[in-house]
Amino acid sequence: MSLLIQTNSQIYYEVVGEGETIVFTHGASWDHAQWQPQIRYFSKSYQTITWDVRGHGKSTLPDGKVDSNDFSKDLMMLLDQLEIEKAHLCGLSMGGHISLQAAARFPERVSSLILIGTPYTNTFNWFEKLFMPINRLSNRFISMKTLGEWQGRALSKFNSNNKQYIEEVVSRIPHKVWLRLWDAISRMESENELQNIECPTLIMQGENDTMIRRQQEVMHEKIKKSELEIIKQAQHATNLDQPDEVNRLIHTFIKK
Repeated sequence: MSLLIQTNSQIYYEVVGEGETIVFTHGASWDHAQWQPQIRYFSKSYQTITWDVRGHGKSTLPDGKVDSNDFSKDLMMLLDQLEIEKAHLCGLSMGGHISLQAAARFPERVSSLILIGTPYTNTFNWFEKLFMPINRLSNRFISMKTLGEWQGRALSKFNSNNKQYIEEVVSRIPHKVWLRLWDAISRMESENELQNIECPTLIMQGENDTMIRRQQEVMHEKIKKSELEIIKQAQHATNLDQPDEVNRLIHTFIKK
C-alpha cells in the first residue's frame, strides 16, 4: 500500500512494472481497480501507475468544499513524489478530464494524452445545462447502493463482469462524500484549455457510449495533435468492455 501524504489528504496509488510511465486515472465513483486489464498488459514493458482520486477508493477527502482543480494538482504531486519528470496520461470519463487539465496546465510533464469517454465540459448544449442541476439535486435522494446498481446494470451489456465491480465500488463511497465530490466533478469545465494541449492525444469513444458522444468530434477538432478512434461494442466502461482493443490502440499510439 502506497500513500501520497499531503497536508490535508492521503492519496492511494500503486506502481507496477518498469520503463516509460503511464498513469491511469479512473472514472467518477470508481477506483484504481478499473484499470486491471491495462495493468496486466502494460506492466510487462512500462511502469504503470494507478491511483484513487481524492474521495474515491482508499484516498481520503478533506473537509470543506471540494475544488476540482486539486485533482490535477494531486496528479502532479504524485509524479513529484515518484520523481517522474514526464508521463503518458490515460483516463476515462472524469479521469480523462483530470488528465486533460493536467496536460493543459502542466504541458512539460505530459508525453502524451489518452482520453477515453472523456467530457471537456458539463454545459455542452441546452440538455446538459438543464440536466446537470437536476442530476445534482436528484443525487441527494439516491442511495449509493441504488446508484451502483443502476450503473452496474446499465454498463454491463458487453461485459457482464462489469456489474459486480461497479456495484461494489460505487456502494463503498459514503453518500455525503459523493454529494460533495459530484458537485465539483459535474462543474468541471475545460473548453478554453483545449487549445493549450500540445502533446499527441488519442481520443477513444465507445460506439454505444451515449454519455459523451456529443463532445468527441469537437474535442478532436480543437486539440491540434489528436486522433479519434471508435471502439465497437463498447459503452462508457470502454476499457472494461473491450480491453484487448483498447490496449492495442494505446500501445500503438504511445509507440509512435
